[in-house]
Amino acid sequence: MSIYYTIIDLVHTEQKINRSRFITSIKKVKTIDEAKKFITEVGNEHKTANHNCWAYIVGSQGETEHSSDNGEPSGTAGAPMLNSLKKLNMTNVAVVVTRYFGGVKLGIRGLIEAYGSSVEQALPKSKLIPIIPHSYYNLTIPYDFFETLKHRLNEYNPNYQNVEYSADIALELIVESKFKDSVEQYLTDWTQAGRITSVHLKDTDD
Repeated sequence: MSIYYTIIDLVHTEQKINRSRFITSIKKVKTIDEAKKFITEVGNEHKTANHNCWAYIVGSQGETEHSSDNGEPSGTAGAPMLNSLKKLNMTNVAVVVTRYFGGVKLGIRGLIEAYGSSVEQALPKSKLIPIIPHSYYNLTIPYDFFETLKHRLNEYNPNYQNVEYSADIALELIVESKFKDSVEQYLTDWTQAGRITSVHLKDTDD
């Protein structure tokens, strides 16, 4: 399975090419709706620009991608921007490159290079972090079984949160989703044996 990355911080950069200004805005997003909202926000901020071209990729494995040339010749803006994101296995990220035309036409090749390089120059401005899917479970465990459970799950690098001590121990178990099948089999075996109660809550992209 390939490792995919996203960014931490909102990024803004700018470069000038033959008197045209290319302003790049990149943001971490988790859904298509978040991507569209960001694209609209940047477009509203730069209403007087000649073009607000955009691209986004979302999904833990980059399953969904879209782009727009926003009035530039077909294939000269959105596609190069997407390609720049893909070179670094980016996902859960949206980018808008705003162009203020400077009076000099760049030609097809020039536009492709301008939009692609705008994204490539902006990405290093924010730390890239890997997308690591996680699975979440609610567990209820007898006191005398807690240490046994922790010892058995230790190989999956678990994270225990919201631990509450009452008649039994209640907690939230978080593991990387690559371990999901093994962890669920273990939890199922002991649930059926009446030693614990487990409920799968959710899976997340990061």
